[in-house]
Amino acid sequence: MSDEGSPGRSESSTWSRLMGRLTKSSAELQADELHDASLRLGATPISALVPRQRVTVSGEVRSVALRPQVQVPALVAEVFDGTGTLILVWLGRRAVAGIVPGVMLRIHGRVTDLRAGPTIYNPAYEILPQHG
Repeated sequence: MSDEGSPGRSESSTWSRLMGRLTKSSAELQADELHDASLRLGATPISALVPRQRVTVSGEVRSVALRPQVQVPALVAEVFDGTGTLILVWLGRRAVAGIVPGVMLRIHGRVTDLRAGPTIYNPAYEILPQHG
């Protein structure tokens, strides 16, 4: 005899979800929020990216660095969506307007899989409004 659908089962699953939220670290809660926001925007989770595919990803810029090359500078940004990290590289750029740590982006481009992890070169992007 199954108790699925009974009120006691629903109350226990609600209690389990509440306890799960109370025992998670703030980093885990932030990762969950970023992942949920990414899904609401219809973006592909970074953990599910496949090399050579065109994708739309959403996430928060965690770091930005200028990597001077011998001939061509490159601006490198690390984006996190709650499931993984994506590297964005703008070749020949020392800065890109609006690309700063903490900003939320929607990114469009083709994924390359390098040793450092999934990477998109010269991505198209939109800066998303900050929510609260």
